[in-house]
Amino acid sequence: MLNRLLSGAAPRSRAMSALLLLVVLGLALAPFITSGARPLNTAATICVYIVLVASYDLLLGYTGIVSFAHTMFFGIGAYGVGLGFAGETPGWGGMALGLAAALALTLVLALLIGLFALRVRAIFYSMVTLAVASSFAVLASQLSEWTGGEDGKTFDVPELLSPANEFGEFMGRIVDGKVLTYYIVFCGAALIFLALLRVVNSPFGRVLQAIRENEFRAEALGYRTVAYRIAANCIGALAAALAGALMALWLRYVGPKTTLGFEVMTDILLIVVIGGMGTMYGAVIGAALFILANNYLKALMAQAAGAAAGIPLLEAALHPDRWLLWLGILFILAIYFFPNGIVGKLNRAASLPST
Repeated sequence: MLNRLLSGAAPRSRAMSALLLLVVLGLALAPFITSGARPLNTAATICVYIVLVASYDLLLGYTGIVSFAHTMFFGIGAYGVGLGFAGETPGWGGMALGLAAALALTLVLALLIGLFALRVRAIFYSMVTLAVASSFAVLASQLSEWTGGEDGKTFDVPELLSPANEFGEFMGRIVDGKVLTYYIVFCGAALIFLALLRVVNSPFGRVLQAIRENEFRAEALGYRTVAYRIAANCIGALAAALAGALMALWLRYVGPKTTLGFEVMTDILLIVVIGGMGTMYGAVIGAALFILANNYLKALMAQAAGAAAGIPLLEAALHPDRWLLWLGILFILAIYFFPNGIVGKLNRAASLPST
């Protein structure tokens, strides 16, 4: 049953199965095993980034497409939900209309970019997507009446999702609208991830991998490689837009820095490399490790610096203000010891014959 749910692509090693189970259980029980707003926000961000990174892995890891427009689609989905909920009385109908418009715009843009740019070589396609994404970010900043400009836009949600709306108590925690919102994000992310997993393990996904390995051979076998690459670009863009919608629903805010910034794109690339390109499960492991490190490394360093008080060099090295330096060092070490990503390393270890 589990293998069928995972589209016949169950984890190959026990270690990876254990890691995935730990992440999934941690996310599923996050509202009840943690306290405070920060841990729950971290868990929701991990859910969103799993979808966002998996959708990009469909392009980079499975098709060999290097795109810098992914954050644009992420932002379109977020702004669609934000504009749909805008108004004095936010309703589900307005949100559904905004999301539908965002998905339609995403599909049109992804199709146009694919038609005009995927016929050229990889570096030129990357430059085209970078130019389009940058132009869209500038446009979103200038349309301040709709988008809120550089400051972004906050919005209200239906009363059902309000933290003041309490449903009862479970496992010692009050279940309110915020917890319900979290489980909407969690379940939505799980469904989208399973759909992407199904795509890459279908005959369509096998053709994408063939195109990645040798495009000329795939064409010689009769496959229209451009059509397959455009289809993959559209599927990845739609998944990214849905991830943006989940992010906006959770934050109840949309803005250029949270969805359209180039920093988001670099985070996606880092997570794909750390987790493992062309694995899908790498999005789960990589997103969990990256978001946790991004949120808690500074606090851990503050504790370590306190423990090392009186040791001048060590205390200075562990100062919390240097957390970005240590985060970069950790990423370098991860890439050095796991050149194929964490999941790639575990898959390779599982495929080696035991002695």
